Amino acid sequence: MNKTLSTTLTVISILALAGVIFFAGSMYARANAFGPSMTLAPGAHLPWRAVPGSAGVGGYNNASLTPLTIEQTKTAAQKYLANLNNSDLEIAEIMIFDNNSYVLVKETSTGVGALELLVDPTSQIAYPEHGPNMMWNLKFSGLNHDNMIGGNGYGMMGGGMMNGYDGNMMQGWNSTTPLDVSAEMTVSSEQAIEYAQDYLDANISGATAAIDPIQFYGYYTLDFEKDGKVAGMLSINGYSGQVFLHTWHGTFIEETEFE
Repeated sequence: MNKTLSTTLTVISILALAGVIFFAGSMYARANAFGPSMTLAPGAHLPWRAVPGSAGVGGYNNASLTPLTIEQTKTAAQKYLANLNNSDLEIAEIMIFDNNSYVLVKETSTGVGALELLVDPTSQIAYPEHGPNMMWNLKFSGLNHDNMIGGNGYGMMGGGMMNGYDGNMMQGWNSTTPLDVSAEMTVSSEQAIEYAQDYLDANISGATAAIDPIQFYGYYTLDFEKDGKVAGMLSINGYSGQVFLHTWHGTFIEETEFE
């Protein structure tokens, strides 16, 4: 075999190996992009992931960033709501975590949860929270989707993250979920607490579910504590009882409720 042919075959072999490694890495990253966060049904649980070095539950860690204040978070959320031009929406609660700030938005006329927002500590821009707020929200999921992808919301998600969602998925993972937003959910708040606690018992030893879940159109969201401190949040589908662990908040810092 002459030197030129040997060199050519060596180069081809290296390129082929690099291609295999790149493909395998891409598939692994795609498969693990979001991590385990949701159960398939009441009593069926997925593993819990903790952020190394963080007392919070799951997700990424912005330990090098300075958390937002309550006022900074409120200002960002108010700007977001102003773009929606809906006078029936108001900020009901703000929770500060080291990864982001969480904002609960309720309907003034009904007291029912309407939206869950996150505020990025770097840009101080509010955007719709991913997870149940996008997938299970029967009344505002379309609004969430529009503002996440290309409307008034935060552009960090871009089109790539949400391109896989269609209208049906925005109404919920479960095809049996009714689309009538006036319908009462088949899972009561008491049952939602039970499902949440069952999940915690199986996945986060010593954690206790809050007994005051917030009702949204199609699901509930509640906090849970560990060692006497808020440690994270869960959502429970109001029809199937599926439990979804919010894995992106990080360590809890403080909270404020608004009248």
